[in-house]
Amino acid sequence: MEIDMKDLKIPQEKIAYQEPMKKHTTFKIGGLAQYFIKIDQLEDLKEVLAFANKNSVPITILGNGSNILVLDEGIKGITLKIDLKKIKIQEKEEEIEITVGAGEKLGKLAGICLKKEIEGLEELSGIPGTIGGAIKMNAGAHGKEIKDIVKTVKCINYQGEEKEFTNQELQFGYRSSIFKKEKYIIIETILKLKKGKKEEIKAKMEAYTTYRRQKQPIEYPSAGSTFKRGKDYITAKLIEEAGLKGYTIGGAQVSTKHSGFIINQKDATAKDVLNIVEHIKKTIEKKFHKKLELEIEIIGKQ
Repeated sequence: MEIDMKDLKIPQEKIAYQEPMKKHTTFKIGGLAQYFIKIDQLEDLKEVLAFANKNSVPITILGNGSNILVLDEGIKGITLKIDLKKIKIQEKEEEIEITVGAGEKLGKLAGICLKKEIEGLEELSGIPGTIGGAIKMNAGAHGKEIKDIVKTVKCINYQGEEKEFTNQELQFGYRSSIFKKEKYIIIETILKLKKGKKEEIKAKMEAYTTYRRQKQPIEYPSAGSTFKRGKDYITAKLIEEAGLKGYTIGGAQVSTKHSGFIINQKDATAKDVLNIVEHIKKTIEKKFHKKLELEIEIIGKQ
């Protein structure tokens, strides 16, 4: 499917052809995106959506690429990396509202909140994703989820129509939201936070950072937790009890530091990862009669 991208009315230098997706995912894995565009202007996004509709081109949306596995065969059509930036802080009586662009990283926002003595983001500060990605999957850590601080979310559908959702309308669940089920692209959100004390915020963030360094294999590329937790079991514990810690196929490995993570140990392919995933699923079902569900999203030609 070849498309004349010269008809797309955005600066042509913004369009990359046959872009290696391993450059845009925390897993450092993935084939080529046929057309790749970093979106930093809402007008460009609307233009691309109109173009895609007119030419029946499939669209794939990315944030920081931190919770995905791109297949070795790559991605057909247009891949959009949402890089919309905005941070606007408004202090109200009891709370602080922060309007944040979907492309802003959680870590950067948490750092700004620390400087401004705003609390509420400490638990999520180590998640290596964007605000948009965090909202889509209702990212969480240390007992807190993004849904706990979201007030509203502004988004756009694939027809280019803007819409705003309240927290109650977002259908937040465990690693889920309305954006997992319906085709909307997150533009920005308003978060509800409050004033705190710098020393306490800093101490919390440092404690969570230390925990992450000690417990998670952040020295290797990965997509975070591979599987969702179970209702009555800890997935990583089952994987460890099944003797799968360190299990390796090709360049991919079940982390010896935290068995809930599959890591890219050395030039792993998506096929290596998927083969490990299948082996884990079959082993856990056979041994413990539990069906594991992926937390990471698989993207690309199926």
